[in-house]
Amino acid sequence: MDFKLTRLAPTPSGFLHLGNLYSFLVTKALSEQCDAKILLRIDDLDRERYRPEYVQDIFDTLDFMEIGFDLGPKNVKELEQEWSQIHRMDEYSKGSDTLKEKKLVFSCDCSRKKIQQMNPSGYYLGHCQTRNIPLERNGTCWRMDTFASEFIQVNTYTQGKKSHTLPEESAFFMVRKKDKLPAYQLTSVIDDVYYGVDLIVRGQDLLGSTLAQQFLAGELGLHKFRDATFHHHQLLKGEKNKKLSKSEGSTSIQFLRKEGKKIEDIYLILGEMLGEKEKITNFESFKKHLEL
Repeated sequence: MDFKLTRLAPTPSGFLHLGNLYSFLVTKALSEQCDAKILLRIDDLDRERYRPEYVQDIFDTLDFMEIGFDLGPKNVKELEQEWSQIHRMDEYSKGSDTLKEKKLVFSCDCSRKKIQQMNPSGYYLGHCQTRNIPLERNGTCWRMDTFASEFIQVNTYTQGKKSHTLPEESAFFMVRKKDKLPAYQLTSVIDDVYYGVDLIVRGQDLLGSTLAQQFLAGELGLHKFRDATFHHHQLLKGEKNKKLSKSEGSTSIQFLRKEGKKIEDIYLILGEMLGEKEKITNFESFKKHLEL
């Protein structure tokens, strides 16, 4: 397969952990296999959780693990001056305006607590879809009307074209938040199209996001995103088989570096977490583990 560009898309909301690193390494392996370039695309629009030290940690981790990239910022200053999502607000606004004009969004004032009360799973099931709340009312978000969504096809890296239905967890997803800033699903699609990304690597837990974004891209007429290829890799699990989190400092690369761990030690830890019988000590042995 021939691809032009893949990306690393971390969020500076905490220090990167081993799960983030695993995804980076899978992306690097696929980029080499396909001779694709790598874009560093930092999702920094959540300004409440944004911290310069979290951005610096991204650069430090990539440097420490010898993961190079071809496009994107090289430091915090370059991110803020040239590459930040703040500089693409006009692109996001065009997208949300198109959805508004096509009457594909509705206004929702539900809080997380209210959603939890209405549905113990925590999934939003369209409570405000028929309430006709004005779109510009303060304290409301915009949600995508996904009620009529049908089968969504995804080009996969290892299994060809796969067909899915939008899961409950991704139904009626947000495209604009209550603070009027664009939401993740919208910015992610527009950013990938903006830069020309055609190979997207993610964890299995983000399949629902991929389906939401494919649905959204279809409604926006962004065919390049619909034609992109996706690879959803396995997840690293921590204690008690739990998904790794940025709030658990013991799995952060920064913590391990401060403990004196070397790059070989990090690969060994990854191999153990993956349950590999043969030791993984470097990138070459990591690639053998992937068997792509």
